[in-house]
Amino acid sequence: MSYQIIWDTQSKDFLKKLENKEAQRIIKKVNSISVNPMRYLDTLVQIDAYKLRVGDYRILIDLDNEHKFMNIVFIGHRKNIYKYIDKPGKFQK
Repeated sequence: MSYQIIWDTQSKDFLKKLENKEAQRIIKKVNSISVNPMRYLDTLVQIDAYKLRVGDYRILIDLDNEHKFMNIVFIGHRKNIYKYIDKPGKFQK
């Protein structure tokens, strides 16, 4: 059974700012892992979440294994994404 994908407002806003080709690549990758997400995700210890790599971008995901929800919380470029995790108030889980 596939996980239901929920896109957070911040992640939707980021996708709108990207070139259409890059945004479609990210959406396609997220949709493709919905059947077995743990196979593709890496654990983030700092915020108790997971990350997915798509080219130069990182997607922060909050998984609810009990209810089969995959919440796409934040998307950012690999050089900037971890700065948001370390700053209080920037990334809210």
